[in-house]
Amino acid sequence: MQKLFLAWQDSFTRAWFPVGSLTYKNNWYEFVYLRGAEEAKKFGFYGIWSLKEFDKTHRSQELLPVFSHRIMKKTRPDYPDFISWQNLSETEDDPMVLLSRSGGKKVTDNYEIFPYPEQDENGVYHLYFFSHGLRYMASETIDRIKKLEVGETLFLMQDAQNNFDSNALMLRTKDFYLLGFCPRYLLNDVFPLVKKSPNSVQVTLDRVNLPPAPLQMRLLCHLTVKHNDFKPFSSEMYKSLAIPIFNEI
Repeated sequence: MQKLFLAWQDSFTRAWFPVGSLTYKNNWYEFVYLRGAEEAKKFGFYGIWSLKEFDKTHRSQELLPVFSHRIMKKTRPDYPDFISWQNLSETEDDPMVLLSRSGGKKVTDNYEIFPYPEQDENGVYHLYFFSHGLRYMASETIDRIKKLEVGETLFLMQDAQNNFDSNALMLRTKDFYLLGFCPRYLLNDVFPLVKKSPNSVQVTLDRVNLPPAPLQMRLLCHLTVKHNDFKPFSSEMYKSLAIPIFNEI
């Protein structure tokens, strides 16, 4: 079973909330709202226009529009570049994979998509993400990106004086160039582990994209976590408001 989460950002506070989950199994898609949606209501979240019932399990054999509209059409001339930036094959057409890598962000709304991490046979969790916030970095960062190599280790460091989140984790090279931020949706799960067991969390560069790739797709990172106490996305915010038909992961 494949599983993705839908997050919503409040434009004023810039706080992110997990508001829904999408699962795919046996040719059926299932969407449910999460308890994070109830919290997001306090900041003006009213639900997805086509999925108004917060306590209902929404099922379909077609990908719901809120997700399908975030996948680039194969007919676009820049589709091959878009796929390569995500380090995927041109023949890859699994919408769940495409959404998990790209994040599905659009300039017209405040949503972002992220995956439930995959666990291998050794108990290691794997998750891919693009570095966030590169537009806020110094110009020297852009020059340093040109010299980065695939497989290079990146290090996580707390941005304790961040006005929006004191638990923010910045990405840096071994020679202390700042390369943006770890996505906020990972902080509640990864930040405690970085403090408790820093060697259990590793980030490496999976792909380095140069222009014309946009800044938000410049650095594809590969996060791995191996720790017995790691239970990704298991806080109250991720509990379903409905009863899913599929078994929970």
